Amino acid sequence: QVQLVESGGGLVQAGDSLRLSCAASGRTFSKYTMGWFRQAPGKEREFVACITWSSGTTYYQDSVKGRFTISRDNAKNTVYLQMNSLKPEDTAVYYCAADYYGPGGRQSGMYNYWGQGTQVTVSS
Repeated sequence: QVQLVESGGGLVQAGDSLRLSCAASGRTFSKYTMGWFRQAPGKEREFVACITWSSGTTYYQDSVKGRFTISRDNAKNTVYLQMNSLKPEDTAVYYCAADYYGPGGRQSGMYNYWGQGTQVTVSS
């Protein structure tokens, strides 16, 4: 079992930046592939980024490449999502997810645990 708690969301203007954090507790954090997903009202949950437990390899949705950066600090049991050059279409609830000893990936069903989400709102 692992608990995930996101923080860092807020209301910003287009072009601004935010850094989301996801603090994990429970099992060994270093053995989890960590992912970020987002869901806007009336839309399906979509993949944003992930970072593997094994190599730290990162993957991104095409629309956020070059703007968002996922990273992890295993000593702090925390994963981050640095979001730069934010656009109104980035507005969504952002969720942290964990896949224990798994590959993670772009499919939400591959993740075992989820945080409660943090709201990100980007105005024009």
